[in-house]
Amino acid sequence: MEDQVIKGRGVISGRVEGVALVCPASITGWGGIDPITGIIKDYDNPNRGESIKGKILVLPGSKGSNGWSCYFSITRVSGANPKGMLITNVDASCAVAVVGLGVPAIVDFPRGSDPCLLIHDGDVVVVDGDTGIAIITCGS
Repeated sequence: MEDQVIKGRGVISGRVEGVALVCPASITGWGGIDPITGIIKDYDNPNRGESIKGKILVLPGSKGSNGWSCYFSITRVSGANPKGMLITNVDASCAVAVVGLGVPAIVDFPRGSDPCLLIHDGDVVVVDGDTGIAIITCGS
């Protein structure tokens, strides 16, 4: 299968490649992740027990209060942060989190290019925050 390319708006520059962790229900900000380990703690989240550490984190947007950005920013300090992020539609909490993380990120994907629908857990994804291009290679 050929690689798939999707384009959004690059917001944090840099280029990284990693394994995708897709959270189509997002992650609750206040207490939804353990900021020290990066493990998702949301009781009703299908990704509960998985870690965001070193992954390309794919989300539709934030979920919950503005504590969302604080928890994600703490993962950077603890070393449990994602390697890069793809966010379908950016909001204020997402924007603050992305800046706090400082990892390559692409946001605001057009209709038909929703990364939450096109990417699957385990896919290898290149995030190019300079061009806004994400390259998806299907996982094994």
